[in-house]
Amino acid sequence: MTAKQPTLAINTRSRSSESDWLKRELADFNAFGKNTIVTATEAATKCERVHIETYVNEFWTAKQRAANALHEISYRACFKPQLPRFFIERLTLPGDVVYDPFAGRGTTLIESALLGRVPLGCDINPLSSIMTLPRLNPPTIDQVADRLSHIELEDVDEYPEELLVFYHPETLKQICALKKYLIQKEKNRELDQVDEWLRAVALSRLTGHSSGFLSVYTLPPNQAVSIDSQKKINQKRNQEPPLRDVKNIILKKTRTLLKNCDDQTRKILKCASNQARFLTQPSDNIPKIASNSISLVVTSPPFLDVVNYAQDNWLRCWFCGIDPANVPITMARKVEQWQREMTKVFLELERVLKPGGHIAFEVGEVRHGKVKLEEAVIPCGIEAGLGIHQNR
Repeated sequence: MTAKQPTLAINTRSRSSESDWLKRELADFNAFGKNTIVTATEAATKCERVHIETYVNEFWTAKQRAANALHEISYRACFKPQLPRFFIERLTLPGDVVYDPFAGRGTTLIESALLGRVPLGCDINPLSSIMTLPRLNPPTIDQVADRLSHIELEDVDEYPEELLVFYHPETLKQICALKKYLIQKEKNRELDQVDEWLRAVALSRLTGHSSGFLSVYTLPPNQAVSIDSQKKINQKRNQEPPLRDVKNIILKKTRTLLKNCDDQTRKILKCASNQARFLTQPSDNIPKIASNSISLVVTSPPFLDVVNYAQDNWLRCWFCGIDPANVPITMARKVEQWQREMTKVFLELERVLKPGGHIAFEVGEVRHGKVKLEEAVIPCGIEAGLGIHQNR
């Protein structure tokens, strides 16, 4: 990992032999042609200044084998699948529970399932489970094609004309009809595996910057601009929303996502999905998760106020019938507030982790490098009773 985006690996109640093994593994790592530099990071706690062993190297890279195509759902501030894979392969065994308390697009959960571990996720954003769970139990391409062929995209109850800055009139009609179909199925508790897949894929195609998306050219698909901002983009580029075929775009994206899903992969995912759990709630109080039950945590928390999750996801929330104002996402604007929130999360993670379990906490620099969360987070882990070492 580059120094600009460090990962903090926190080891809780670890047996000394396990802790020593991980240190040796990090110190000896040179899979990508670089030797690890072992140094120390100084951090201040409430009572003292401490020195944390730090291991600097490129522990995962874009040069690695490409990740499974199931991961190819865009989401703001998501990390690469190679990150959780690095820790899952080294710190867990098949059947172990791997947990992400800030699940986002579900990268940790999908990678855990593909590696035969039990995925457990939590996120206050209801979109997170909507995007994640269908990829743990994907339908076949034929099932998706058949379902799409039976959905009429003519029946609409709403037609928000303000969205015409993003969509051709006929495309918007199709989107509204699909939205109505899915919300009605959910209301009647009739959403099945295929419907849930359609909803997740549609969310990933709502806006973007190529013909593979339903919208006219806009920002990359991990965020949605405001209506006023899109008007300016259209004027600047002298563009109008082109006609898009909703069914064809969903089916095309389905083929991309499922291109690595052979029979063996489906068998592994099926086993994992039968045991998977997802909690839509704050992650600082999770009584539904038993104490001493988690082998590994791999996660990336909100980075202060750099990412506005509600603003980025307003269009996705509209499509799913979710009011973003009712989603109490934490937006810590000061480091001290962020540290208080992370300490509460670490206290709960310390409870649910098994003896010898680990946390890989991906953080980095924000505000043009003026704030280094990899240093700010260390006192949080220590206060929660965790032993710590760093790798970058």
